[in-house]
Amino acid sequence: MQLNIKGIDTRYVLDNEGGGPWLTFIHQLAGDLSVWDQMAGYFRDGYTVLRYDLRGHGHTAVSPDDFTIDDLADDLAELLGKLGAPSTHVVGLSIGGMVAQKFAINHADKVDTLTVVGAPAFIREDARPTFMQRVASVRENGTNSIVEPTLERWLTAEFRKAHPEVVEQIGETIAHTPAEGFARAALAISRFDARDGLASIGKRTLVVAGEQDNGTPHAESRAIADLVPGAQFELLKAAHLSPVEASQRFCALLDAFLRAAA
Repeated sequence: MQLNIKGIDTRYVLDNEGGGPWLTFIHQLAGDLSVWDQMAGYFRDGYTVLRYDLRGHGHTAVSPDDFTIDDLADDLAELLGKLGAPSTHVVGLSIGGMVAQKFAINHADKVDTLTVVGAPAFIREDARPTFMQRVASVRENGTNSIVEPTLERWLTAEFRKAHPEVVEQIGETIAHTPAEGFARAALAISRFDARDGLASIGKRTLVVAGEQDNGTPHAESRAIADLVPGAQFELLKAAHLSPVEASQRFCALLDAFLRAAA
């Protein structure tokens, strides 16, 4: 389904068999809402599950202008408003975790709980050139050129060997991400910093990191839990995409967290 959010045609999928509280999942850079298929299948009986594609990803149109992570958080607020959601549990992965942090800071009245997965509290100054290099490379060579190195960062060698069909699907999603959609989102990531607002988050918060996540070392994720009052931190045996690689453990962890917040 599609809705126009700030002039951008935005794809979303709503699973509301359970008719329960809203639960929103936000995907990673060069991903789309399909990364949450398994989670949606598990939670849809008890929740109204929302998944959507960020600007320039999946079947959501590319933004004509540069934007910030705050803008992406505002997109979510408008999407929820148009769908009639009073508030939601929000779960974000990678850039989705950055959007989730800003959403919890800037739209606190719309947040029931916050779950941040594989994301830092800010992008270090020395990491910004890496994002700029990826932007330049993708603009010149397309997203197909980053499939293999991205998969190597996102998933451990053991998982890639054992689950080639999952790896293939994720690789295809990366390759089909519009180059400019990737570039504008990567630029937004390079400027991300939520540290000033994290202490203001008053909702129950879960922070999840992968032990073998080299792209976002777990110490950078732990910094979020250190700044948000009372936040819970969990480390899973996975690389960057822990909801995929450690799906059963992640699912059980999120389920228990949401039930405790009910």
